[in-house]
Amino acid sequence: MIKVAFYDTKAYDKPSFEELAEKNNIEFRFLETKLNADTVSLAKGCDAVCVFVNDDVNKEVIDRLYYYGVKLIALRSAGYNNVDVRSAFGKVHVVHVPAYSPYSVAEHAIALLLTSVRRIHKAYNRTRDFNFSLNGLTGFNLNGKTVGVIGTGRIGRIFIDICKGFGMRVIAYDKFPAKNSEIEYVSTEKIFEESDIISLHCPLTDETKHIIDEAAIAKMKKGVVIINTSRGALIDAEALLKGIKDRKVGAACLDVYEEEADIFFEDRSGHILNDELLSRLISMPNVIVTSHQAFLTEEALSNIAETTVKNITSCFENDGICDNELCYRCGNIEHCMKERKERCF
Repeated sequence: MIKVAFYDTKAYDKPSFEELAEKNNIEFRFLETKLNADTVSLAKGCDAVCVFVNDDVNKEVIDRLYYYGVKLIALRSAGYNNVDVRSAFGKVHVVHVPAYSPYSVAEHAIALLLTSVRRIHKAYNRTRDFNFSLNGLTGFNLNGKTVGVIGTGRIGRIFIDICKGFGMRVIAYDKFPAKNSEIEYVSTEKIFEESDIISLHCPLTDETKHIIDEAAIAKMKKGVVIINTSRGALIDAEALLKGIKDRKVGAACLDVYEEEADIFFEDRSGHILNDELLSRLISMPNVIVTSHQAFLTEEALSNIAETTVKNITSCFENDGICDNELCYRCGNIEHCMKERKERCF
């Protein structure tokens, strides 16, 4: 029996994982608390931990996990910026879910865009009060507009396909361009200068942190719409707020926020929000914020559970090779140079 400490458990997590646990000889210890230096001791006696995007798996936590005999950190997400993969190398294996449902995230980005530019959220609130006035609800067509996509992985490419269906011109930037694609790759400078809409679909790294900052916004078209369904720290929130107040940014559609870890995924409606910056962003009439829900579809939850369980069981098999391991050894974390023919350590 493989024992797994399952941190940051939400009600929607349990059904899919409980269904697969018994079939795969896994015992999940569901914990509502997030993994950090104060809660890592709850993993004592477990073979693995299962974590989500706001668990803090830093060097101290990894060293403690290694001391407790934990052999695996299983992310139930694609992003891994919250895990110190370098510190984990040689101690604890790290696996992730590279593609659970790229359609769910891409479709949510489009939903945010359409809601914003056609003022659907404002119309909904009005008609609930039997106010059927159209004043202030004028939007604009997506057809013919230029959308700049930063990051052309699975999600980015699906988002591009949807945009093309609307008759939009698509330009894109990626450090590693998709081979044999018809995507028009350009520099980030050109994306900032030419795009009516900019959508972020790249991972958070040292290079991409605050890729949207005050300097980038200064280069953008007046009235640009910015969408972020990837990682909050891709955008400098202070610079975004300034761009909105200066009337440079026409709208912002955010499913993520840099300081979301202690805010999102919880009901805080009865409390005063201590994050003044987020409060100010939400108060803006041209900002839509959803609480990191782009992934949240039935299909995605099922795929996340299936892949995570497969990652866990494969790590504890005789050869222990997992296609979804994140390894620092090769310097190319997601794409192991060993071609998964043997364990990285």
